[in-house]
Amino acid sequence: MSFEQSRMKRMPRVIATGLATVLMTTLFGCAQQEYSDLHQYVNEVKSRPPVALKPLPEMQAVIAYEFIPEGLRNPFAPFKAEVDAVDMPLYSGVRPDASRPKEELETFALDSLRMTGTLEQNNVVWALVRDTENKIHRVSAGNYMGQNDGRILRVTEDKVELIEIVPDGPGAWREQQAFLVLAG
Repeated sequence: MSFEQSRMKRMPRVIATGLATVLMTTLFGCAQQEYSDLHQYVNEVKSRPPVALKPLPEMQAVIAYEFIPEGLRNPFAPFKAEVDAVDMPLYSGVRPDASRPKEELETFALDSLRMTGTLEQNNVVWALVRDTENKIHRVSAGNYMGQNDGRILRVTEDKVELIEIVPDGPGAWREQQAFLVLAG
């Protein structure tokens, strides 16, 4: 191989190496200029006088509590409701009538029902009650509504008065007065 031929083969390698050197030098110069403001900021922060730190808050003493599990139920054991006859309240005579057929408004919670008006027919005052399905029901004294066996005592122009039977402990029940007021 002649000198000319070997020189021709090395020429692309020399050009590539030269271009790479020029490119690296250019990039290095740009990088130095690009980070100059960062270096300036770091030097400025380092030159600031130190700021005194706030003192740490005082630690409050923890009061030790000794847990004595004697006589207590194991929280990891299944719960069994054990009721002694002594703890059972006396039967008051009030109890829901399970044999009574349920009326349609007894499927709704009392607070979900809305009284929308009244009407009088044959000296009987009827309340118009809207359920959650936007259906209007006509009720009067003696009807039931709400999920606590709420029996209607009286219907006036602005409210429905009920008496509900609510649980009052294991096996005990009590009566509770409730109202459904005319929605305004």
